[in-house]
Amino acid sequence: MTKKKVLFLCTANSARSQMAEALVNHDLGGHFQAFSAGTAPASPHPAALRVLAEIGIDHTRARSKSLEEFENEAFDYVITLCGRANETCPVFFGDVERSHLGFDDPAAASGMEDEVLAAFRRVRDEIRETVERYLRGKEGLFPA
Repeated sequence: MTKKKVLFLCTANSARSQMAEALVNHDLGGHFQAFSAGTAPASPHPAALRVLAEIGIDHTRARSKSLEEFENEAFDYVITLCGRANETCPVFFGDVERSHLGFDDPAAASGMEDEVLAAFRRVRDEIRETVERYLRGKEGLFPA
């Protein structure tokens, strides 16, 4: 079986898209191969890596990638996760399905460390549920 290729886009490729990539590769890796990129990439956010580790996903080798790295790649799905990436996302040619699934930016959370981590956990869990339901529905896969 050929895996479907998914590209997650966000502005910085530091939190939401990194978490989506890691979650899909971990949970749905038998059916999908996920990648992530940013329109203005920065470094992966330490809190994103931490909340992934809390659920048994080691994403510490991740790096933020520019959209240009994937210019010549073919994807089945391109999914933007933030409004700014959705507005600036280039056109993808071929048989790609482009969608937008918006989530709050956990990197914008302020407060004590536990409050910031709570925001990252909430968004991680929302991404896991929403993105996986979306992809399973597209491919006719039943929940595990």
